[in-house]
Amino acid sequence: MKFSPHHKYIFIEAVSFLSILLFVYAAISKLLDFENFQVQLGQSPLVGSFAGIISWAVPIIELLIAGLLLFSSTRFLALWAAFSLMTVFTAYIFIILNYSPFVPCSCGGILEKMGWQEHFIFNLLFMILAAAGILILAGMMPKVHPISKPAALASAFTVTMLLSIGIVTLLFIASEDIIHHRNNFVRRFPKHPTASKKTIQLPHAAYYIAGYDKGQIYLGNRTEPLAVTIFDTSLVERKKIRIDLPKYNFSYTVPRLAVKPPYFYFSDGNVPCIFIGDTVSWKAELKMKEKAYFSILKPIDNNKAVIRAIDSKTKNNTLGLFTFSSSSTALKLNGSLLQKQVDGIFDTDGSLLYNSQVDKIIYTYSYRNEFLIIDSKLGSLTSGHTIDTTSHAQVSVASIKSKNIKTLARQPKLVNKLTASFGSYLFVNAALIGKYEPEIMWKQASIIDVYNLKENTYAFSFYVYNIEGRTMDEFVVLNDRIVSLNGRHLTVEKLKTNYYKPFYPSR
Repeated sequence: MKFSPHHKYIFIEAVSFLSILLFVYAAISKLLDFENFQVQLGQSPLVGSFAGIISWAVPIIELLIAGLLLFSSTRFLALWAAFSLMTVFTAYIFIILNYSPFVPCSCGGILEKMGWQEHFIFNLLFMILAAAGILILAGMMPKVHPISKPAALASAFTVTMLLSIGIVTLLFIASEDIIHHRNNFVRRFPKHPTASKKTIQLPHAAYYIAGYDKGQIYLGNRTEPLAVTIFDTSLVERKKIRIDLPKYNFSYTVPRLAVKPPYFYFSDGNVPCIFIGDTVSWKAELKMKEKAYFSILKPIDNNKAVIRAIDSKTKNNTLGLFTFSSSSTALKLNGSLLQKQVDGIFDTDGSLLYNSQVDKIIYTYSYRNEFLIIDSKLGSLTSGHTIDTTSHAQVSVASIKSKNIKTLARQPKLVNKLTASFGSYLFVNAALIGKYEPEIMWKQASIIDVYNLKENTYAFSFYVYNIEGRTMDEFVVLNDRIVSLNGRHLTVEKLKTNYYKPFYPSR
């Protein structure tokens, strides 16, 4: 069936009008809600690393194409540009639906009400309309014009589609590499990464998480240091226990319980003393007294524990390894692990963990974007970086000579708050907002960044929402369960995303 020139003219006008309407509406919608559009692009698994450029480029290109479609002299070029752009959009959605680990939010306006499948069909329809317009205009070209030849036209369509799809593919590959290996402070938030949330209210806010193992959570109590309360991961209270501790005339100031079944540690770095016992009898015996003061202790097993202390020679923070036997206690310090940038105390402050699944000690600096992965003998180490850009601790120290002490001259810039580790992952409660993130979320939740320790890469981020306006005080990870303590509230929620692989011991 052949169309008359009049029908062809009407069709071209209709396609141009619909395309102008689409591009102008889409561009204006993006610009009117630009911050939200940029945030959504920033969370895209395909183009998140280039959100800054793309968020401006897309609406500008859409308006430019709409302008070119207004004039008959530029309409042929504009339809090619429209076809190419719709091919890019269609390829983007195809990759999102088939190759992305998660599906991000849509792109705003009326189109946001569409599902991704409907959006794909919608884009495909406009691709076909633009292609039909190109074919009609090409058929109206003089026979001497190269584009009027079928072979040339077919080649032009093929090249345009390949280039458009190639652009999206290259952006996807480059963005993935940047996000995971050379992150420029763009977080990735998978859609609904946590589920099955349950919260209970404890009698008071003096509890802390002392340990966990095989579906059990052990809580210590600051007001009752020898008390242990055990919950399962469904937050059903299992039992309450009182530790049997030998009586010594110690002036405890910061007693701390650390449970690592089948044993536990009870210690106070200011006495200093360390008791070790088993979780069957809950009886402990003194293993160390007055050998070394320490600020943090993490058990490795019932014979070894890693500590953070102050080196008596350098007066800097250092890591040490206690080794206990039936007859003696040995302490090995390694002053080369924590790297001084300013004063050696405040600038090297951080959190200390031991991950038994990978048999590694992990130290995460509080005021710089770095964590250390150390073997359990305090020998070799590798370092990794959190995704923010603070590589040097912004710490200012003042000396009070009358008291012979050093103190912070002003509050330093906190980078990493709390940490946890399980399996191949490090979980960091971040203190700094990243690019393309809604500020309102920082008032509603704590942000957890997840790093793959084996690959030394950033994996993804997720939210732990505040309770009664208060952020969490501490958290631990029990394989695919996030256990957090927020004042009097104990919460367990399941981590469920393709970015995270739960730990299964090798058999």
